[in-house]
Amino acid sequence: MISDKNASLKEEMSVVEKENVDTIEHFTKIKLSEEERAYVEQLYPIRTFKKGTYLLKEGQVSNTCYYILKGCVRQFYLIDGEEKTTFFYTEEQSILENTALKNRSKYYLACVEDTTVSITTQENEDKLYKRFPRFEAMCRMGVQEELNKYQDMLATYITSSPEERYINILKNRPDLLERVPQYQLASFLGIKPESLSRIRKRIMRK
Repeated sequence: MISDKNASLKEEMSVVEKENVDTIEHFTKIKLSEEERAYVEQLYPIRTFKKGTYLLKEGQVSNTCYYILKGCVRQFYLIDGEEKTTFFYTEEQSILENTALKNRSKYYLACVEDTTVSITTQENEDKLYKRFPRFEAMCRMGVQEELNKYQDMLATYITSSPEERYINILKNRPDLLERVPQYQLASFLGIKPESLSRIRKRIMRK
């Protein structure tokens, strides 16, 4: 039984590793050679974190960036003892940190559910660019595209009412309604849980 279980875990890990490399190909718009694929697997290790694990805490200096293969990570600030949720990262989203600045974090990153991620550091990215220079421009373009998406999301959030924000989640990220506790979702919308309940009831009556 143990042997079968280990074989199953290895097979599952192999699939995840392939997904990781495929994701990098999609992100960089580059078709990888066998040598490049092997090197990427080496520099972008995969780890699974249990629900409730903190990837980063306020005051810590981050030297790591994550790409979510499976799971959900919440970003939040702790203000006067109250958690203020600012984002939920799910599959095919990157948690980008400016690791070169070595700044202390002002927020927390916590796994809402068991989460599998691809991990990289500035040091490993530099190694990749040195060995395969063509990656640098493409990776930087990919990062810029991600940042543009987050800026658009922020602009939409700022200019929307709580009800409009909730409707936007219904349209674009409905999975969050099943994956995230209501009090965290309410915090993300900038309201109290009871206000979220009223919004839901109002929308259901329409």
